[in-house]
Amino acid sequence: MKIISNFAVFEGGDGSGTTTQLSLLTERFKTLKKPVFYPTFEPTDGQIGKIIRAALKEAAPVENETLAMLFAADRNEHLYKSEGIIERAKRGELVISDRFALSSLVYQGIDCAASCGGELPGLLNWRFPAPEMTIFLDVEPEIAISRMKGRAELEIYEYLDFQRMVRARYRSVIEIYREKGAKVEIIDACKSAREVADQVWSIICQMPIFNV
Repeated sequence: MKIISNFAVFEGGDGSGTTTQLSLLTERFKTLKKPVFYPTFEPTDGQIGKIIRAALKEAAPVENETLAMLFAADRNEHLYKSEGIIERAKRGELVISDRFALSSLVYQGIDCAASCGGELPGLLNWRFPAPEMTIFLDVEPEIAISRMKGRAELEIYEYLDFQRMVRARYRSVIEIYREKGAKVEIIDACKSAREVADQVWSIICQMPIFNV
């Protein structure tokens, strides 16, 4: 498996805190002069990403297979477009994304298993290079659901039974990822956001870019 240097990813189920941790990390980097830090996320804010977000809110429902292909197309743009992940990482920026290919292997893997046998997400996403570091924020599904109760609107995956499947599938896919040569660190995300952030920082600051 090809690895992208200077690229890290937060993964986890809904309510695990991936967005919160990226925000806290962004604040921490404001006090540092280097490395240059570029936070990003998936689905992206591009045109394909906007279609995905509408589908996740059931504002523009699509078939499971279509959603899997949209995620892969959005990821391809995210990686390879001008000023995308590859270009920024190659010029020495530290790129950290809220979600990447593992999310599709988990979420669309579950969806498509029920409708088309589950092979499509793997065919679409195992071809993508892996980040230098993946941080999986592991949280009990019941805790994750309790965190989402204050949200004004829930997305199609944000219910307990599905999140239980998400957690189990992440664990199995992570092992495959590791076997292919990718590095994954698991953090107990049931702790407070600040405690998790400190653990995240201890992992991120060990990346080789900090020694350049």
